[in-house]
Amino acid sequence: MWIIRALDTFRTVSVLGYGIIPRTPSHLFGIVTAPFIHASWAHLLANTLPLLVLGGLILVGGTSELAFVTVVCGLASGLGTFLFGSMGNHIGASGIVFGYIGYLLVRPAYDRRVWSLVVTLLVIGIYGTTLLLAITPQAGVSWSGHAFGFVGGMLAARWRKYRR
Repeated sequence: MWIIRALDTFRTVSVLGYGIIPRTPSHLFGIVTAPFIHASWAHLLANTLPLLVLGGLILVGGTSELAFVTVVCGLASGLGTFLFGSMGNHIGASGIVFGYIGYLLVRPAYDRRVWSLVVTLLVIGIYGTTLLLAITPQAGVSWSGHAFGFVGGMLAARWRKYRR
């Protein structure tokens, strides 16, 4: 993401394209590329810290867990936005961030570990208000990416139970 942002700094369109433009077949590839594209350095910074913190909490379970959760959240966020998002160009990794939140909030229901519950309470304390504000429709924010990423995180927690 940082390399893409550096390459995009002096461009009007990202080197990876436009991102997700809902229900536009020529932008279907944006489902994969959109998390790597950010509108500004501030946008990238806003996603980087939560990705590192939440991703680190998931990484405690191993690299395969982090990879699985990231792919499920990214695809759920992208597909949901492509199918149901408002018209416009949807970019950024926040769908994955909210997927990580969904995963960490729901995981204790499936793995029944005290550590997971402690992490859940920590995530609620830090991101609870942000979560409620970010999955409600508002101008200029891809609420659909956030909401579907969150759902993807919940699905990843459920599916991860059966992979163990």
